Amino acid sequence: MDIGFIGLGAMGSAMARNLAAAGHRVRAWNRSGGAVEGVEMVATPAEAFTGDAVLTMLSEDGAIRQVLLDSGVLDAAPKSVIHLVCSTISVAFARELVERHAAAGVGYLSAPVLGRPDVAAAGQLNVILGGPAEHGARLEPVFAAIAGKVWDMGEDATVANAAKIACNMMITMAIEGMAEAVVLTEGKGLPREKFFELILGTLFGSRVYQNYSGIISAREYEPGFKAVLGLKDLRLARELAAETAPGTQGSLPMLDAVHARMGEAIAAGHADRDWAVMAEHTIDTARG
Repeated sequence: MDIGFIGLGAMGSAMARNLAAAGHRVRAWNRSGGAVEGVEMVATPAEAFTGDAVLTMLSEDGAIRQVLLDSGVLDAAPKSVIHLVCSTISVAFARELVERHAAAGVGYLSAPVLGRPDVAAAGQLNVILGGPAEHGARLEPVFAAIAGKVWDMGEDATVANAAKIACNMMITMAIEGMAEAVVLTEGKGLPREKFFELILGTLFGSRVYQNYSGIISAREYEPGFKAVLGLKDLRLARELAAETAPGTQGSLPMLDAVHARMGEAIAAGHADRDWAVMAEHTIDTARG
């Protein structure tokens, strides 16, 4: 297939590389330049927004708006292309994207992904898919190159965005839960590695606990996913709560707690570290 790609961060670079390795022609544009093996770099986003499909991995609503909407790239795009937004964006903006793509006559799918850069490199991302089934069927070769599994959330594209936001919220809750457990157990002399061995072998053996307990044990917070982006996603969760449960006014107690804690970690100078650094901030704060 002829595939465009916009946004070559750690995740996007791995996805584009896998698409090229699978035999697709891939043309990519990145705001800060760069190069990816097997990928043709182009000078403008308009040059990438052609072909059978375009994947975007831009970090937030404003970046997509600037690169594709305000610039006129979407309005000038060929009608044959299907656009997949693979990053975490707000439900409100996803709704606007559905409308703007329909007006432009361009196919659209919400396709946010679950997985860190190593999972992306292995081509084993979980794709949370929302939008017309015929678009998803047409792009099966794309998913075969980047995904371990595609989870179809139905015809309403925005449901996939809501599901991704909820997943990211739950990851931060798991990180905070592990941090508070370390406060209790390490304070009594039990090394965190030993405690994590216990929980992984009994009640909490899922991938989130496996991945993040390892990061917290090693105290190595090189970013797979930056804390500042985690805070953005928690803000999106609060916005979604205000929309879907207006009686809460966006206030859900566990969500409020992790949103505040992530904000504190960023204020302490950890904005560009992995979002699991929130755990270290919680542990350090508890110890005074």
